[in-house]
Amino acid sequence: MKDNIVYVSGTFDLFHSNHLKMIRYGRGLGGTLIVGVSTDELVCSYKNPPAIPFEERISIVEALKYPDVVIPQHSLDHHDLVNKINMDIFVIGDDWLGKYDYLKELGVKVFYFPYGKGVSSSNLKKQIHKEYEKLIRASDDHEIPVVKK
Repeated sequence: MKDNIVYVSGTFDLFHSNHLKMIRYGRGLGGTLIVGVSTDELVCSYKNPPAIPFEERISIVEALKYPDVVIPQHSLDHHDLVNKINMDIFVIGDDWLGKYDYLKELGVKVFYFPYGKGVSSSNLKKQIHKEYEKLIRASDDHEIPVVKK
């Protein structure tokens, strides 16, 4: 297990505790931990753009103590990456459950990290938007008080 190369995949937008838990989990699975951070272009190919630009997201992940290497992730297809980095283990959030089972045929162990009902960037964005809409409605009804420092 110490010789395993573990690849953790994610967008890591609005970095939160479940991101950290997933990366730390990956660290515990092998000797070398590589974290792939999805580029803005990749994320925009399947959902709304990230709130935090790629350069900032990758800098945040690079600053963590757990990864040995942090790389840009340009594709959701990891066929080529398996051979390029000699990947033994692949970790991704369970919101992608089943999507990467094809890696098992390439000899890679796949782990879907359980976010459960915890924090997710998508849920954070929804909550922020909901609170913003409340503020807009309140400002339409009343003048918003100025907060003095």
